[in-house]
Amino acid sequence: MIEVVAAVIVFESRILVFQRGDSKYSYVANKFEFPGGKMRKDEPREDSLIRELREELDLDIKVGEWITTVEHEYPDFSIRMHCYLVHLESFKGLLKEHISYFHGSLDEVKNLDWIEADKTILDILESKYRHVFS
Repeated sequence: MIEVVAAVIVFESRILVFQRGDSKYSYVANKFEFPGGKMRKDEPREDSLIRELREELDLDIKVGEWITTVEHEYPDFSIRMHCYLVHLESFKGLLKEHISYFHGSLDEVKNLDWIEADKTILDILESKYRHVFS
């Protein structure tokens, strides 16, 4: 199982999500996700998230509260994703590994084409964190 981290990014009281590009795995290609990535061996979760968002999006963040940990099996691999809330003060729109982003309300974001593992996080945001995005 691959250990990964992900950020639910709050910017201007709305959610900032990112669209993946092409992939050798069609079931994740061009779908939206909460940004993050693989943890390095013995790297704390929060440090992994800080590193990944700096590498992928040129963001300097403070990791907020832990939201959930999701385990998901894809046809070719499985992940354990540790998800955290992150509040941003500014966003430049720099994309290094994604093809686009969307900044919207929880209802708008839910209607995007998501990778499967992240759909569980959307359900949790709907039930427990809706107040954060208003």
